[in-house]
Amino acid sequence: MNETEDELKNFITLNYKKLSADEISALVISPCCGAVTLFVGTTRNNFEGRKVVQLEYEAYTSMAEAEIKKICTDIRLKWPSVKHIAIQHRLGLVPISEASVMVAISSPHRAESLEAVKYCINTLKATVPIWKKEVYEEDYSWKENKECFWAKSEK
Repeated sequence: MNETEDELKNFITLNYKKLSADEISALVISPCCGAVTLFVGTTRNNFEGRKVVQLEYEAYTSMAEAEIKKICTDIRLKWPSVKHIAIQHRLGLVPISEASVMVAISSPHRAESLEAVKYCINTLKATVPIWKKEVYEEDYSWKENKECFWAKSEK
C-alpha cells in the first residue's frame, strides 16, 4: 500500500452483504498506526427472556450516511491522531451470531482508537436512522434505540 502520511480515509458502507472483520480491519490498517480497534455487534438469540430468531434492519440510507459522516467528523475533532475510520452496517435479515454492525478505527496509539470506537458506536445508535425488527418464534417487534435522540424528543 502506497500511502502518504496526511491521507485520512473514511469508509462508510450500508448494504445487504455479510460483514467481515478481516475486510473492515484491512481498510483501516496503516503503516503509521500501532492500533486498530474493532467493534462487532452481532445478533443474539434472546431479548428480555424471549427467543430471537433473527433481526431485520431498514435504513433511510442517504440520511444515515450523512449522519455517519458527521460522526466521522466529530471523531477527527475529538481524536486528531485517528487515521482511518470504517463503519459498516448490514441491512435486511441478519441471522443469529452474524454481525449487524462493525466499526474499525486506526490510530498511532491504542487509547485514541479505543475511545473513538466507543464514541462511534454509541453515537451511531443514538443518531443514525436505522431501524431494527426483532423476529421471535411467534411474532416480531420493531425496536427504537433507547439512546436515539428522536425517540427521546417525542416522549
